[in-house]
Amino acid sequence: MSQLKKEDINQEVFDLYDDYAHNIIGRRQFVEKLSLYAVGTVTVGSLLSFMTPNYSDTIEVPKNHPRLDSEYITYNSPKGGGLINGLLCSPKDSDTKLPGVIVVHENRGLNPYIEDVGRRTALDGFLSLAPDALTPLGGYPGNDDDGRELQKKRDRNEMLEDFIAAYHYLKKHPRCNGKVGVVGFCFGGWISNMMAVKISDLSAAVPFYGGQPTSEEASQILAPLLIHYAGLDTRVNAGWAEYEIALEAKNIDYTVHFYPDVNHGFHNNTTPRFDKPAADLAWTRSIAFFKEKLV
Repeated sequence: MSQLKKEDINQEVFDLYDDYAHNIIGRRQFVEKLSLYAVGTVTVGSLLSFMTPNYSDTIEVPKNHPRLDSEYITYNSPKGGGLINGLLCSPKDSDTKLPGVIVVHENRGLNPYIEDVGRRTALDGFLSLAPDALTPLGGYPGNDDDGRELQKKRDRNEMLEDFIAAYHYLKKHPRCNGKVGVVGFCFGGWISNMMAVKISDLSAAVPFYGGQPTSEEASQILAPLLIHYAGLDTRVNAGWAEYEIALEAKNIDYTVHFYPDVNHGFHNNTTPRFDKPAADLAWTRSIAFFKEKLV
């Protein structure tokens, strides 16, 4: 990674990256706007390098972890994308049935960060499944820029059906205890919220900085929610007030945490938006929540 440090970067650069990562601006416009912040030894190239996800040095749980069983599986999603690939992980040599957790990627497919989160989840004692909604288009293409372009070609409601099908696959899995929750990030946060809307027997949902359902949709939620928001994420946070009113109106079981002074994507440890104290706290809370609701 570049020699730049997080504290050297203007907040407006993080806001620009957020716009770029969510297809609000294109790459050319992103690079052009970055040039406004290239001063002295800080070049556009160094800024780009610094903001680009670093997958080689950030994996927390390696693929061959000795305490895990991990394999790529395929399941049916007849209303979504047909056959969907996913990474299935579980603690090795567990002789008891396990609670299940669906791990939902951002708007770029099943990249190494989300696979790593799937393995982390399994290491905490769960049967995890991290699907790749880009499967019908060939799967995650190996980099996030192309992944975002591919994901734009899919209908998000069809992708929602793919993750709902993952829930039913995991719930019926012989190693699952029949209780399944979901955790998702960004686009995956919206999927997590919507799975709570669509699945009446979902056991728990943990959306990280995810878009909210409509008030009418939220009124259908039965699952308990643990909701994480980034304090600086004005784009996503703008929808919280209406969501809160809808949850309160139906007396839905929810807990919400706002993490001050951190950016959207603060849990993703591959970019400088990562904030370790907030990420660790949010993940500790999430695992405790799943253990309370799923075990």
